[in-house]
Amino acid sequence: MAKLPLQANFYPMTSMAYLQDSSRRMTLITAQSLGSASLNSGQLEVIMDRRLNQDDNRGMGQGVLDNKVTSSSFRLLLESRANAGNEGENVSPLSYPSLLSHVSSLYLNHPMIPMVVSSEAAVQSLTRFSPLASSLPCDIHMVNLRTIQSKEEGGGPSGEAALILHRKGFDCSLSNRNTGLLCATTQGKVKTEKLFSELKLQSIAAVSLTLMHQTEGGSSREEISLEPMEISTFRVQLT
Repeated sequence: MAKLPLQANFYPMTSMAYLQDSSRRMTLITAQSLGSASLNSGQLEVIMDRRLNQDDNRGMGQGVLDNKVTSSSFRLLLESRANAGNEGENVSPLSYPSLLSHVSSLYLNHPMIPMVVSSEAAVQSLTRFSPLASSLPCDIHMVNLRTIQSKEEGGGPSGEAALILHRKGFDCSLSNRNTGLLCATTQGKVKTEKLFSELKLQSIAAVSLTLMHQTEGGSSREEISLEPMEISTFRVQLT
């Protein structure tokens, strides 16, 4: 807004920001949190560094003068709407990222990080392990799959694992043709019997995010259903 000072028009950009009209959208995807603003129509500004001579009342009691050289990663995505001729499409003030931008953001923010103990034995020690039978739908992200610690003395892993899934909410009016996006969506439904390849699912139960409380519903042995923009946690028994 013009009545506000310049710094009041900048907002946090945690994962992406986009500009759009009735036919096209430009999305800037970031791997780090930065400040962004659209001070003029069709213009997107991103603050990549911040330097102040005075205290900014953030608890340090001094100016921001200790800047360090850091690397930033971005992806610029240009998309067009599949139904650009529909004039009554963009009436709502709310909008969502496209499915392609969600997938691009996951690739940018969750790179594969190999970790080895010894450089000499790195090649010999690496073995192939694919716990999933196939890829998850495009709009479902596996946040975590980890073993749960045993309550018995010794503290080793138990026979249960925590499965945390996040279903993304997306704008389906943007075209995915000729973009290389080959996966599909399943309306938030995941077949549990076909989820794992080398592991057999014995039981699955929907629980709270902290794994402390079991929730009602959503614990079918054959299929689980996820709501858009929700994170769901399950306790699974694997053999």
